[in-house]
Amino acid sequence: MSGFAYDIEREQLKKTDIPVFRVGDSLDVHVRIKEGEKERIQIFSGICIARKGGGLRETFTVRRIVESEGVERIFPLHSPNVAKIEVKRPGVTRRAKLYFLRDRVGKATRIKERVNADYLGKTDEHRSIKAAKPAEAKAEAKAEPKAEEKK
Repeated sequence: MSGFAYDIEREQLKKTDIPVFRVGDSLDVHVRIKEGEKERIQIFSGICIARKGGGLRETFTVRRIVESEGVERIFPLHSPNVAKIEVKRPGVTRRAKLYFLRDRVGKATRIKERVNADYLGKTDEHRSIKAAKPAEAKAEAKAEPKAEEKK
């Protein structure tokens, strides 16, 4: 049953231009804001401190400091209000959630830059295709021996 629901959810994913990013990366999130009848794009830039969920429900949290006050925003990854996500600077982390940054101030909030960030410039579509290939290879491997047995 769970495979069936996953297939339906995968069909609903319309965004293919989502970049691959990790917790600790500095991001620019382009957000669509509607004011009356007008629509504009506002950039929210900060450090990704968390990623949660999966599929359509996946969200990520971005934290930044505005006038010496910490501001966090949680964005649904596949929301139509998120116009674009840019990875400005990849970061090195050893944790999945960087909630400890909430208690730190000034230079203590710095995160080292990742030197060999091979995922920059790649989209989530690249990652999902890569994940689908092993499943296809397993299906082909199961199908081939049966064809040989019939001969």
